[in-house]
Amino acid sequence: MKNLSMLFVLFLMIGANVSVNAQTEKADEVSVSETTVEIYYFHNTRRCPTCEAVEDVTLNTIKTKYPEQMKSGVLSFKSLNIEDDSNEALARKLHVSGQTLLVVKNGKKKDLTNDAFLYARTKPEKLSQKLEKVIGTI
Repeated sequence: MKNLSMLFVLFLMIGANVSVNAQTEKADEVSVSETTVEIYYFHNTRRCPTCEAVEDVTLNTIKTKYPEQMKSGVLSFKSLNIEDDSNEALARKLHVSGQTLLVVKNGKKKDLTNDAFLYARTKPEKLSQKLEKVIGTI
């Protein structure tokens, strides 16, 4: 009986995990251009030095590593004030509610917010490396 109960709990956990993973994958799909990499940095009106560093490191990385892609429009960067009403629709579409750094390509998005705020001021080269890796693999 004890083994049967444990087996039942195991099936419940597996079923819940599959359901959550399916919902997460659907939520990460965003209808955007299929041929471009779009990098969005949503920020608040008032910004701390770390917030500013996230934008600076991100912009510097893509300008340095991907100048031709930026010039041709294959890669874009947009810094958007999340408190500005004109950015509300895009923030909702991307499921963004606060300061966020996203890389979006082929309907998929990768959230780099945690890494961005962890490394932008103390280890900017590490944030640059993470950006490059995500841009190349997403």
